[in-house]
Amino acid sequence: MTNLKRVFSLLLLAAFFSFGASARSNKVLSDDAIHDTVIRKLAADQVVKGAAFDVEVKQGVVTLRGKVETEKQKSKAEHITRKMNGVNSVVNELQVVHR
Repeated sequence: MTNLKRVFSLLLLAAFFSFGASARSNKVLSDDAIHDTVIRKLAADQVVKGAAFDVEVKQGVVTLRGKVETEKQKSKAEHITRKMNGVNSVVNELQVVHR
């Protein structure tokens, strides 16, 4: 009987964690929440930090506009943004301007 209880407990625990993970991943974020998260993540990144550009979000589509100094900054900004929850797609209009 104790083995049956263990199996049942493990199945219940697995179902709980599975439901919690799927509930979090299906959470719809507002455009404002996505915007704020993108700004924070980009500002915290050592490669992108200091770049002057704007972030616009409409229905989960993030548009990056402005100027960066290197191609690496441009691609890293897009990569970071694309990985975020709630982002459906990224329009990268950043221009590389060498100083």
